[in-house]
Amino acid sequence: QVQLVESGGGSVQAGGSLRLSCAASGSIVSVMGWYRQAPGRQRELVATITRTDSANYADSVKGRFTISRDNAKNTVNLQMNSLKPEDTADYYCYARSAWSSKDFWGQGTQVTVSS
Repeated sequence: QVQLVESGGGSVQAGGSLRLSCAASGSIVSVMGWYRQAPGRQRELVATITRTDSANYADSVKGRFTISRDNAKNTVNLQMNSLKPEDTADYYCYARSAWSSKDFWGQGTQVTVSS
């Protein structure tokens, strides 16, 4: 089992910045990342990162968001700059167990961007 504890999020005006953090415990994880789900929409990829720091971003956030991780601490961060109202969503931390290859999710943290 992998437990994920998220922090960060909140409300900000368009153009502002927020930072999300997530700590994993219970197992070594391979891929970590963030997904988001806006009201009435499906959950979608924001960004993922491997243990070797290979990152993958959704086109909608490229150049504005930066994902990073600390393998020693089993943490992943998402720095979100130049936020837009369309970034408003619940953001979910994601991790894949390196042992079982099972996927785990955090409880979600809300991000609201006002225009």
